[in-house]
Amino acid sequence: MSDEVIIHETAVVHPRAELDDGVEIGPFCVIGPDVKIGKNTVIEAYTIVRQWTTIGEECRISSGVALGGKPQDSKFEEERSYLVIGNRNILREYVSIHRATGEDNTTILGDDNMLMAYCHVGHNCELGNGIMMANNVGISGHVLIEDKAVFGGMTGVHQFVRIGKLAMVGGHSKVVQDIPPFMTADGRPSKVLDLNIIGLRRSGIPAKVRSDIRQAYKILYRSKLNLSQAIETIEAEIEPSAERDYLLGFVRNVKFGYGGRQMEHRD
Repeated sequence: MSDEVIIHETAVVHPRAELDDGVEIGPFCVIGPDVKIGKNTVIEAYTIVRQWTTIGEECRISSGVALGGKPQDSKFEEERSYLVIGNRNILREYVSIHRATGEDNTTILGDDNMLMAYCHVGHNCELGNGIMMANNVGISGHVLIEDKAVFGGMTGVHQFVRIGKLAMVGGHSKVVQDIPPFMTADGRPSKVLDLNIIGLRRSGIPAKVRSDIRQAYKILYRSKLNLSQAIETIEAEIEPSAERDYLLGFVRNVKFGYGGRQMEHRD
């Protein structure tokens, strides 16, 4: 690739914006002050990148995307906050991602994610790596989405929800509670239906660990045990592994939150 920075004659780039080698800015784009765009990132026509947004290297940003807009939050008082986007992300047409509420807080999108057309990510969200969102997924504020989660189209996620790694959410779902790692969920409201065994296999999780996680799933969702009893049974009967312990830590924390959302606390 060329190291030349290419800016279309109709684009508006603020003098305080920083563009690394190989960046391309398409027609009628607006790049605001204090924006940083990493090497070989391509931004297509009619995209707007607002103040205090950082975009990593080799991202592909399609037309009409809006990045770093003010949070849709009544508590926001024009304070400085940020949006940070990692490397090799694909943001398709009309994706919008807002910066955070709260002085110096940050909305974060990791590496190697694909957000298809018309997806929205709200303020103060933190998204990991390798996440896939089909068209028209809406993520409310303060949501945590961990690595390699997958979302079907037209799904809505409530604020303060946590979605574990390798979880899969079916299209048109209404997600109002945390979804543990490795699970598939669907419905309005969404419910855990099964184990994402294909995702586990593709991620290189050993067969023995996959079998153990399936047994843990059955204890959590197919037995008549309450959550505390299920956790005790899993600890007693299933050999420890990083995946087992991560799953247990996730579900154990849910009971400390509000409404099935471990990150939401009320006085």
